[in-house]
Amino acid sequence: MSDFIDNEDYGFATRAVRAGQVRTHEGEHGEPIFPTSSFVFASAAEAAARFSGEQPGNIYSRFTNPTVRTFEDRLASLEGAERCVATASGMSAITATFIGLLSAGDHIVSSRSIFGTTTILLTSFMAKLGIATTFVDLPDLNAWQAAITPKTKMLFLETPSNPLLDLVDIKALADIAHRKNCLLVVDNCLCTPALQLPLALGADIVIHSATKYIDGQGRCMGGAVCGTNEIVGGGVYGFLRSAGPTMSAFNAWVFLKGLETLELRMKAHCQNAQALAEWLEQQPAVKRVYYPGLKSHPQHELAKLQQSGFGGIVSFELNGGQKEGWKLIDATRMVSITANLGDTKTTITHPGTTTHGRLTPEQKQEAGISDGLIRVAVGLESIEDIKADLARGM
Repeated sequence: MSDFIDNEDYGFATRAVRAGQVRTHEGEHGEPIFPTSSFVFASAAEAAARFSGEQPGNIYSRFTNPTVRTFEDRLASLEGAERCVATASGMSAITATFIGLLSAGDHIVSSRSIFGTTTILLTSFMAKLGIATTFVDLPDLNAWQAAITPKTKMLFLETPSNPLLDLVDIKALADIAHRKNCLLVVDNCLCTPALQLPLALGADIVIHSATKYIDGQGRCMGGAVCGTNEIVGGGVYGFLRSAGPTMSAFNAWVFLKGLETLELRMKAHCQNAQALAEWLEQQPAVKRVYYPGLKSHPQHELAKLQQSGFGGIVSFELNGGQKEGWKLIDATRMVSITANLGDTKTTITHPGTTTHGRLTPEQKQEAGISDGLIRVAVGLESIEDIKADLARGM
């Protein structure tokens, strides 16, 4: 039993610091790391009961580890989920969800505005398993409804999307999904539970790349799937147990430390990103700025309703295409040129040749990834220093 009684009386910040911890007989204050591959049983009968599922407890760190379980319980508490399954990366969390819950012949409806590697996973690898995908425009509820067939089992999306920061009305889309007996799966990577709670809005599953804001300092790889005991504790956990895309105990411990400061960091990311987006709108070299906190964003009012903050990602399109985009990136001295996001350090990338570089020209055009598009994951440095660094290339 947890040393922290997790219930609705405790606020987000308190649960982010204390939920899920089970102290050992040593009485440690901080969460311990269990760097062990296996666990010892008191008897052959206990071992059999553990393996059969008749008795709860640790078996093998591929699918039962106390440090990983503490992370899972804490993130589940923050998302308002019954169960969380931690994985080795964000992509393994997505893969575990698809393979664990779908079968050959099933159909997915997905937003076009998703991470480029997720598009490749759907079109190349899920297709090999006989799972087809139809892509639609994220904000268009009519398009989602029209794409659902009798074989559709799952609707998948990111909101806000990466990198154009489109949104969809989660509650309205959940109603559409459930009328058609489909699961609604929301990648909540860009907002985290500090800014958005998709399960409370009707989603069935929330997915995370813990590598991003949950870690917050670019140290470790990890992912997570949150939902009900029946769905996540069944097919998703079953896939993890058999296929083994396992989160390490050390990484889980790092993510626990990240969760402790998540709410504070996300507020600071939002503040810097808002200031940067407003500044970028005033720059002559910038054709368009994508940020939900701007009144110019087409889903600004929706973002105010279903998010408690607008996030730390700002994308913008330059006049002059890839040539000007690369020139701006190469002129920076402080900002890190890397495709990762969610770090305390500001990062910058050219999506068309990095995160979405493996897409065909047609796929890029459909997803709105232009040659002049730049994505900035706004960090926690002085906002004036971030502006000055980007100004060098303008």
